[in-house]
Amino acid sequence: MELRQLTYFVTVAEELHFGRAAERLHIVQSAVSMQIQRLERELGAELFDRTPRRVRLTAAGERLLPEAREVLAAADRARAAVAPPPGLRIGTSTGLGTHLDRVLAEFARRAPDVPVELFSLPVAERLARVAGGRLDAAFVRAVEPVPGVRVLPLWPDPLVAALPAAHPLAGRTEIGVEELAEVPLTLTERRNNPALVDLVVGACHEAGFEPVPGPASGSLQDTLATIGSRPLWTVVYASHARVLHSSRVAFVPFRAPGLALSTGLAVPLGTPPPHLDTLLLACGDHEN
Repeated sequence: MELRQLTYFVTVAEELHFGRAAERLHIVQSAVSMQIQRLERELGAELFDRTPRRVRLTAAGERLLPEAREVLAAADRARAAVAPPPGLRIGTSTGLGTHLDRVLAEFARRAPDVPVELFSLPVAERLARVAGGRLDAAFVRAVEPVPGVRVLPLWPDPLVAALPAAHPLAGRTEIGVEELAEVPLTLTERRNNPALVDLVVGACHEAGFEPVPGPASGSLQDTLATIGSRPLWTVVYASHARVLHSSRVAFVPFRAPGLALSTGLAVPLGTPPPHLDTLLLACGDHEN
């Protein structure tokens, strides 16, 4: 007796039609009939009463059906017992810095056998993949609601000012936004990160000045290289600044309450993805 034969038997018993059973199994009808006949010969009993108009279980078939289902369920449990655990697919972005290192280390401690795949993507693509089930979760900052996705709050992410190391303000332990009024500001285009741009420009307006526009910002690496050679400023997440090393750029915190954006974890609506609880516990171990 083969598991394949029992699978075919249960499918025919549920459909009571050899043609529909073959369609469900994605095989030809003759293969289903052949395996059922072999099973009947092995058991020494007819399992189906076949007529041109209908197919129905015999008494022997009725008795076999629950046993066959139990055997197939046991086989599924056996496969699951030795199968590798499902991995965790997480969307990320630049700027997470030490947060990401800490979360991954804590998750690995709590779930050492669960593989993690990271996907660095624009925020719109991260959210689309979460909604479509192609990512289990994604780190996001200050995003608008998206159908099929909910965002769980995690932590505030303070910003620091990036200045030339030779600038007089670079040696300060903290600065106010108003002290940067005469220094040109370089930021990414608003369409790339509206929440960040609105926060920084809004803080400048609240401090009573219109920021002096600096050159267009490219990659963070290029921006910091430019700042290291001329009087400009930009903002960097404090968690990311901790892993950046440049002798020509200084990172200075803003005076309290400072500037910050909230980081959250985007997850699909409905059934939680595997290991979400463990990931949230890992996210809980953080510092600003």
